[in-house]
Amino acid sequence: MSAETGDVTGTGRLGVLAAARSPRVLPAVLAVLSVGEAQVRGDGMAGGVAVVLLLALGSTLPLALVLGAERVTRAGAALTLSTVGVLALLPFRTLTVGGVVAQLVCVYVLGRTGATRLGGLLVVPYVVIALLGPQGVIRATGVLVATLASAAAATGIAQHARTTALAHTATEQAFADTLLDHAARGERARIARELHDVVAHHISMIAVQAETARLTTAGMPAEGAARLLAIGDTARGALTEMRRLLGVLRQDADTGVERRPQPGLGQLVELIDESRETAGSRTRLIVGGQVTPLDPGVEVTAYRIVQEALTNARRHAPGAAVDVELRYGTAELLVRVRDNGPGPRLRDPGPGADRHGLLGMRERAATLGGTLRTGPDPGGGFLVEARLPFGAEALR
Repeated sequence: MSAETGDVTGTGRLGVLAAARSPRVLPAVLAVLSVGEAQVRGDGMAGGVAVVLLLALGSTLPLALVLGAERVTRAGAALTLSTVGVLALLPFRTLTVGGVVAQLVCVYVLGRTGATRLGGLLVVPYVVIALLGPQGVIRATGVLVATLASAAAATGIAQHARTTALAHTATEQAFADTLLDHAARGERARIARELHDVVAHHISMIAVQAETARLTTAGMPAEGAARLLAIGDTARGALTEMRRLLGVLRQDADTGVERRPQPGLGQLVELIDESRETAGSRTRLIVGGQVTPLDPGVEVTAYRIVQEALTNARRHAPGAAVDVELRYGTAELLVRVRDNGPGPRLRDPGPGADRHGLLGMRERAATLGGTLRTGPDPGGGFLVEARLPFGAEALR
């Protein structure tokens, strides 16, 4: 019984709350209060009882349409409510407290919904009464209503501006996030295609070499031949699975695109020459250490990092001198791209405009187990530094 009683009580409370939020409740309450006030003040009001009651209802009930109707109907109801309120105040001296509250709510709602001109227009008659109306209660009431209505309209307009600004900010942020996500996915897709080209070559070589060893090695035990056959089958299976996962992505991305070999460090000179011609700036290539042919994956990654860094330098530091440095170590390749531009403090790419480039470079370095660092250069300008490990197994 207690549980059922609790459910009934909760349902009743929800019903009361729903009724309280209805646009008809407040106007009805104000109408009842206005009618009661008109009856109490009947002797001090001009006009007959019927006129007083009509003015009391006309200055409150149209608020229901202002709160719950469409834009055009809301405007008509607001004009009706304000007109009746002005008539009740000036000729008949029957404007009630409920009518004043209805007028304040009306101009607030108009300001809140964006009808700022109409909300301001409805305040004007009360300002005129406050300035030119008869001395006494009528002018004092006009001053009071004009002041409160102006404050209510300003509050509604401020709330509308705040809501609009928040909506625009949320939309811009969503657009920036979508743009960043799209750019990041595109960069990952390109990385996946390049890795597909590099890894597919090596897996194919494993399968070919295992099959060649099995067929050309004289006197090989049956167990060894079986293991080489298993290695070849495993390599071919891995290649099939990889192509199944990346094939569709590659086909979609490469539609209408001219196919060409993946670039490497051998094409870095051409990239720097192109950068000189495009940007019209001094771009140098500095190579240190013992130059060694590296795995195609390492060379592609290094090339793309340099390419993106040069693009960022042209965009954010036009005309600045750029140094591209490759330093070969025993276990890693150090790639540095620095410019003598304004540095990161004066760079303002805007939301989502440049972050995906840095993110793409960082993801490329991470695919090789390397690291990427970007930021101000100690000597001035901007620095991009990548450390790409290769080790003995990465040498070609």
